[in-house]
Amino acid sequence: MLRQQTSTLIREYGTGEVKRNNKRYPHYLNFYDIPPMDNISIEEFEKFALDRLQVLKALEAATLRNKPENEVKEHLQELSKQYLPMHSNDSERVYPLDEERRKDHVSHFILRLAYCRSEELRSWFLKYEYILFKLRYLTVSTKERQEFLNHQNLTWKILSRSDKDMMKADLQAASPHVVVDTETFFEVEFEKVLDMVARRSVHLRGGTAYVPISDQVTLVMDEFKNRLAKALEITAKEFPKLDEDDRIMPILNNINRYYLGNSFANSTKVTGNITAFDVDRLVEHFPLCMRHLHRKLRDDKHLKHYGRMQYNLFLKGIGLPLEEALIFWRKSFSKFSDEQFQKNYAYNVRHNYGMEGKRVNYTPYKYVYPESKPAVKIHFAHFETNGSCSKIINNNQPGPEEHHGCPFRHFSEESLRVTLASVGVRNDAYIREIINLVRNKHYQVACTRYYEITRGGERGMMDTIEHPNHFFEQSYKLSIKQGDS
Repeated sequence: MLRQQTSTLIREYGTGEVKRNNKRYPHYLNFYDIPPMDNISIEEFEKFALDRLQVLKALEAATLRNKPENEVKEHLQELSKQYLPMHSNDSERVYPLDEERRKDHVSHFILRLAYCRSEELRSWFLKYEYILFKLRYLTVSTKERQEFLNHQNLTWKILSRSDKDMMKADLQAASPHVVVDTETFFEVEFEKVLDMVARRSVHLRGGTAYVPISDQVTLVMDEFKNRLAKALEITAKEFPKLDEDDRIMPILNNINRYYLGNSFANSTKVTGNITAFDVDRLVEHFPLCMRHLHRKLRDDKHLKHYGRMQYNLFLKGIGLPLEEALIFWRKSFSKFSDEQFQKNYAYNVRHNYGMEGKRVNYTPYKYVYPESKPAVKIHFAHFETNGSCSKIINNNQPGPEEHHGCPFRHFSEESLRVTLASVGVRNDAYIREIINLVRNKHYQVACTRYYEITRGGERGMMDTIEHPNHFFEQSYKLSIKQGDS
């Protein structure tokens, strides 16, 4: 288990001087070779995991949407301040470096446990931990980089002058961007720099790759990736042997499906309370899933159970009070008599608003554990309010004559093309871009791109749409800013 230590700032008696105490973690960078040995509370366990996941998810969103590296760096710095602060030894101000680095260390290993369980999860974790490490490496000073590398067990032998002279032509051909006479080269086992070998950017001879020191960044990145990939495989083999208590295993088993954003329990701060007659006017701000449900409701004068629940909780989230919701659904179900509506549908509307049954005030698409998997008693709000796109994408797949779900996940390509055209996305290049994202299973990124295209075409958002009500709020706020509503 994890053995907790505290205080990383020491105030010297009588001097008032605050000194850094980062003896446990002397370096800003970490290859995460040694597991933490701290005791850790369940509250820290869940918080550390979620905070790091916030950062990795943000890196995923930025990467999938081809954000420039400088924008990603800036975004990472802002996110890190909130979720995973990390400061270098050269920082001008005094920071609790050991506390910061402990959280970084422990949170990495928690997510390593959570993401070791399948090839897909391992690949995802490796990719975005690699990007996080690279951005940190490029941010820190050359001095700190070298101090860190000097403490690692790196088998990088420097090529002798005589050997360099002997293979000068080959070295120059493989690395035309360097001056061989003045460049230092490392001798590295080729397996450790497979990416460079694949790009033919290093001279290869007898199983040894010759890497110029100017490419040390690539060498370090490959070292990090290789170590973590191997560690994930080892962790995956050991994971079934874990005998942790039932407060931890649900987190490890489900963390990749957590929704990390706002519960959108009440969006009236954006719109104010709305009436049943406002809904048609606001449809232009709805995400594609809700526009589809609204159109089917208008066409068929009916929605099946999951469609009603998905749409009703969304409308509740944008500010439709219970009384207005009952009016909205009664008018929408116009082919049914008052008696049929009261008997078959009104109860469920009231139930979603917490006025029937157990009187739970549901957030937009509340998560409820199945009977076979009861929620453990940990203070973890994200189990309770998982109303995210992830839930809509993964739960309750729509069947015949059902219209709930996510169009980017559940529509055929042809149906999606037609639907996109019907809501104004007629540019072939834009449609191809969205379809390609869908083919690669980046459904939320596709939704985010749809938002950007229908609201100006520019890649203006850094964060990915994670919730239908997030889409609505962003669109509505933009329209107010532009003077359209």
